[in-house]
Amino acid sequence: MPDWLSVRRDGDTGIETIRAHFTGHAYDPHDHDECLIGVTEHGVQQFHCRRRTNISTPGRVILIEPGEVHDGHSPSEEGFTYTMLYLPVPVLTGRAEGLRGMGGASPLGFRATLADDPGLALAIRTAFAAIHGAEGRLARDSGLDALVERLSGHAAPPGVSRRARPGSALLRVRAALHDRMAEDVGVEELAALTGMDRFRLSRQFREAYGQSPHAYLIRLRLKAARRLLASGMAPALAAAEVGFADQSHLGRWFRRAYGLTPAVYRRICTNLPD
Repeated sequence: MPDWLSVRRDGDTGIETIRAHFTGHAYDPHDHDECLIGVTEHGVQQFHCRRRTNISTPGRVILIEPGEVHDGHSPSEEGFTYTMLYLPVPVLTGRAEGLRGMGGASPLGFRATLADDPGLALAIRTAFAAIHGAEGRLARDSGLDALVERLSGHAAPPGVSRRARPGSALLRVRAALHDRMAEDVGVEELAALTGMDRFRLSRQFREAYGQSPHAYLIRLRLKAARRLLASGMAPALAAAEVGFADQSHLGRWFRRAYGLTPAVYRRICTNLPD
């Protein structure tokens, strides 16, 4: 079966719904501002997250917090099919009753990346059908309420953090990447902020954040470009705004991370022509 991807975006809430099938490599490592809640429908879905390899089989639930780096791969020839909702944090935190106890280091914390919970899997499919199928606001809101209620049972205990806080030198490097995202920053400039040589900096940054400074910068640019495209900005302008060399440069990275081109994503979000 050839690869395919179906994406919708709810204009009122900003929720994105994706159903896709991939064989072999699916996605490069990337992260999202949203909370990803999904279920594997068919095949075997393999991905790295929280510094471990995760294997999801049909019926298993996938829970990925905002900012958690992950990729996607099929270890078998048949590939895998999955359903996923990208839920903006305000959409979830606004349902405070259902989210009681979901604390931790991020706005939403989960005990585990994978869960065997048929009730939650059903809630995901129901909410997905309502939103992806544009069944109306009442169906959407009812589906989300039921989903949030099931999610609360998978919350990490309040105050529990799985992430060690990096030292001040690495925090300065991270802040510089955020502040200078659109600039052509060199590793020597970053190393000068820390007093380390470039090799030690790269090694310690990777240990702290799971990626090299360059890969982290690409993640920042991709998420920023995604937000601009969703607002209607043309791909060429978005590429220049966030620091990619040109539209083609953005397109290569965007497709590797998200499985579709910037122009297609912009059209899905806005219905504007390319």
